[in-house]
Amino acid sequence: MKPYKVILSGGGTGGHVYPALAIANAFKARNPNAEILFVGALGRIEMDKVPQAGYKIIGLWIDGLQRSLSLRNLTFPLKLVFSLLKSISILYKFKPDVVVGTGGYASGPLLFMASVFKIPTLIQEQNSYPGITNKLLSKSVNTIAVAYERMERFFPAHKIVTTGNPIRKTIVEGNIKKQQAKEFFDLKNNDPTLVVLGGSLGARRINELVAKHLDFFKELGVLLIWQCGALYYDQFKKHQSDKVKIMAFVSEMDQLYAAADMIISRSGAATLSELCVVSRPVLLIPSPNVTENHQYHNAMALQQKGAALVIEEKHLEKGFKKIFLDLIEPENQKKMTKNLKKLAIPDATSRIVDLTEALL
Repeated sequence: MKPYKVILSGGGTGGHVYPALAIANAFKARNPNAEILFVGALGRIEMDKVPQAGYKIIGLWIDGLQRSLSLRNLTFPLKLVFSLLKSISILYKFKPDVVVGTGGYASGPLLFMASVFKIPTLIQEQNSYPGITNKLLSKSVNTIAVAYERMERFFPAHKIVTTGNPIRKTIVEGNIKKQQAKEFFDLKNNDPTLVVLGGSLGARRINELVAKHLDFFKELGVLLIWQCGALYYDQFKKHQSDKVKIMAFVSEMDQLYAAADMIISRSGAATLSELCVVSRPVLLIPSPNVTENHQYHNAMALQQKGAALVIEEKHLEKGFKKIFLDLIEPENQKKMTKNLKKLAIPDATSRIVDLTEALL
């Protein structure tokens, strides 16, 4: 039997790229002879991260449609036509048996053309409130893997399968001990450790918040591992000390989660799924600059289950100190840890591979 050929498409941020890589690795583990190709957007994070993981990627000349008035929207129709034509070429040359999309505008043209050519298709929607790309694709794809309840509000109910979000194998396995992880980050005492995550691109507002409250954290005896993003590293690296470790980006997320006693984070879907598995008390600060305000909806889904604390950016100035004191309160931490564990779906990647294989 000839080896399976699979295309995975999605990107723009780590929240779309890392789930795709998790699916690729799990599919390859089951089907060692499979040929896997990625399709992403030129100039985005996937063009670096996918080759680093050992896979070939082709980039499309595509951007998302801007919601505000922007000159970039003038080139959108041209880029879309080019990307649709490029997608036809990719499908014709590679001849995939199945195409999987993990969201983001990068996946739109390829998944659409695959469905036109009757190639089996699956989209994986990570958020509780889907973006426009997956909403449009849902009408034509075969299967829709979701992570949240009540997604029939947005997608055809007969196509939906609840799987959870794909999670990197090293995080699911969780083999790293806390002391080992603290040594990895050169933290030399056993004070509680706060990990700050701003997403793969960094978050200006969270970085400013942390910088402003460094003395507050010090008074509370809290160590800090601060992932500030490459865009902001030069601005904030001056705050580095033996109790404040600042990094542009952390590849070893298993080490980072193992070192954490509590976490401040954006609420991208992939990150939240990982947080459920590692079950660390968390304060979520949703990004207001995302499609359909989906990070807010993601965060509230956890808060309503008693699994996270949530504060919006507009309330940070007056409300941060109080809610952080709630975060470090032992009873609140026990409650969040317990409820996060209830929401964890550690075998989500395997479930999605099952669905992918069912389409072959």
